[in-house]
Amino acid sequence: MAGSRRAASVVVTAAGTVVAQGIIKSLRLASSADRSRIRYTITATDMSPEAAGLYRSDRGVLVPGARSRRYVDAMVAVCRQAGAEALFVGSDEELLPLAAAAERIERESGAVVVVGQKGLVSLGQDKWRTFRFLKKNALPCAESALPGEMDGFLREFGFPVVVKPREGHGSLGFQVAGSREEVEGACATIERRGWRPMLQEHLGDADQEYTSGVTLDRSGATVLSSISMRRRLKGGQTFRAFVDDYPEVRRSAERTARALGARGPVNVQVRISGGEPRAFEINPRFSASCPIRAVAGVNEPDVVFRNWVRGEKVAAVGCEKLVCLRFLDEVYVPYPTYEAMASRGEVSQGGSSVVGYF
Repeated sequence: MAGSRRAASVVVTAAGTVVAQGIIKSLRLASSADRSRIRYTITATDMSPEAAGLYRSDRGVLVPGARSRRYVDAMVAVCRQAGAEALFVGSDEELLPLAAAAERIERESGAVVVVGQKGLVSLGQDKWRTFRFLKKNALPCAESALPGEMDGFLREFGFPVVVKPREGHGSLGFQVAGSREEVEGACATIERRGWRPMLQEHLGDADQEYTSGVTLDRSGATVLSSISMRRRLKGGQTFRAFVDDYPEVRRSAERTARALGARGPVNVQVRISGGEPRAFEINPRFSASCPIRAVAGVNEPDVVFRNWVRGEKVAAVGCEKLVCLRFLDEVYVPYPTYEAMASRGEVSQGGSSVVGYF
C-alpha cells in the first residue's frame, strides 16, 4: 500500500509551539497509517533555532517573526522552495498576518493557507467580541462583562469570577478571583502587560469541561469532521483527555461553528452548566490536542488537507473511545546540527540526526 501513496509537501509554522507540534504529529500519523493515501513531507518554520519541531521535520527553516515586514515574503519563499501544497499555521500570533496574506501566498507560491477568514480570526482572538457574537446569536455561553460593568456583574454572579485578557491564549493572564480586591488586582496585572481585561462567569465543575474540534470545507457549507473530549488542564494545556461521542457537546460545537460562518478548523471550549454546554472560548485554528483526536480516528490536519487541497469528499465524525494521559518528552539535537540551524537558518532531514519520539 505504501507504494501507492501520493506525496504531499506542506509547511507548518511556529515549530516551537504545542499547536505546531500537534499538527506535525497528526501529519506523521496520517503518513504512517496503513490505509493512508498521502505521505507528507514537512517543512517546519520558526523564528528561533531552539524550536523542537524544526528538528523533527524533514526540513527546518528559520524565518522572521510575524510582526516583521519580511515575514510574508519569507513564507512565500519557504513555500516555493518546498513546493508546498499547503501552509499550516502553528501559532495565534501568525493567524491574522497569514489570513490577511493568504491570497497572495497562494498566488505566488501555490500553497493553500489553511486558515479561516480574517474577520473570523479577528473575532476569535478577541474574547469580548466572541461573547457578544454568541449572545447575539442566542448560543449558550458564559456571561461576561468589561471592568466598567464590574459592580452589576459581581452583584448578579458573585464569586468566584474569572478574570482574563480579551486577547490572551493558553491561559496567559487567566485568574479565578474570589474577592473584589482580587478582581481589581487581576485587571491591573493584565493592563500592565498591555492587554485589556474582561470578567467572565465561572461555570460549573472543572471536571465537566470539554474541548471540541470542528472542521469545515473551504466554503463553510459542509462539516467535514467533529469530535469532542472531556479534559483536565494543567498550565493552560490539556494533560488528561477522555474521548467519547458526547453527542450533545459535539452538536453544540457544530452549531457554533456554522453560526460563525467558519471554514477550516475551529476549536470550541465549553463547560456543562445548567444541564447544557455553554461556550467560554472559541479558537479558529487547530488545537494543541489535535494529535489526541487523530489517534482517536479524527485526523483534522489530514482531513482539511485532503478536502481543501486534494478536493476529496471527506467525512470523519466517528471516533474511538480512549483516555489520553500526557507526559513530558524531549528532543535531543547534536550541537553541530543546532549550530548549523542557528548560523545558516536551515537544516534538511533534521530528524535523521535527532533523538525524539514525535
